[in-house]
Amino acid sequence: MTLPHISFLGIGLMGAPMVSRLLAAGFPMTIWNRSRDKAQPFQDRARVADSPADAVADADVIITMLENGSVVDQVLYHSGAIAGLRQGALVVDMSSVEPGTARRHAARVEEQGGQYLDAPVSGGTRGAEAGTLSIMVGGADEAFVQAADIFHPMGKVTHIGPVGSGQLAKLANQAIVGITIGAVSEALLLAAKGGARPDKVREALMGGFAGSKILEQHGERMLQRNFEPGAPARIQLKDLRMILDEARAQGLSLPLTQRVFEEYRALLASGHGEVDHSGLLLELERLNGVRLVEPAADKDS
Repeated sequence: MTLPHISFLGIGLMGAPMVSRLLAAGFPMTIWNRSRDKAQPFQDRARVADSPADAVADADVIITMLENGSVVDQVLYHSGAIAGLRQGALVVDMSSVEPGTARRHAARVEEQGGQYLDAPVSGGTRGAEAGTLSIMVGGADEAFVQAADIFHPMGKVTHIGPVGSGQLAKLANQAIVGITIGAVSEALLLAAKGGARPDKVREALMGGFAGSKILEQHGERMLQRNFEPGAPARIQLKDLRMILDEARAQGLSLPLTQRVFEEYRALLASGHGEVDHSGLLLELERLNGVRLVEPAADKDS
């Protein structure tokens, strides 16, 4: 069976390992990135396109993994690249965009004679590298079946419902992630300030109802003070803003999400937009004038 030719647009923190997984699975690929140097490591295994229009032309499947809906708009639609979509081609947007934006993009793709899926992911760079992403898909059954073999190398896929449903699931995911990062930050700082060893508190909590991937992975980041971005705080803030916008459109009030949004906004105002989203701890430390743990160098001095 001939594998479909995939064009992948967006070779960033998440896109690069996802491309690696697809190439390892044998898919022929064309790739594009605004900064061409990020695509260069793959030039021996994939064709590097000169433009989005060049990437779209003759592709069976176009995957976008870009920062937000505005960037997807510019790269694929405002640029006119979508006009080169061939009949029957499948567009899969794995970026995190507003549900309404996904529906609008789907209509444009259908006008061009193509099919569309919104398929945002959760699992961070670790999940992208390991091929264990949670992929949340919105779109028609036929398009979902067509894409199943493409999703498989990247992780576990769930068909949520019609177009836009994948993005709604991602918003739900990001609400839980953002709020839980805040809860883990507060819980560990509370325990440490009272004299408990935060590493042992985390160890104990991992075995109970409070156990979670956030406590496991981001709790470890907090203890190690490793805030190199897997998912930058500015992206978490963007997702929280989308959640609140969608809630307002639905007539809902989400007070926990609102509060965590304000904390992330303060984190960015302090100059920490590029730290990992677990770096919300830094804002809590600034607010209280204490540290969860001292850096090793300070302990040795």
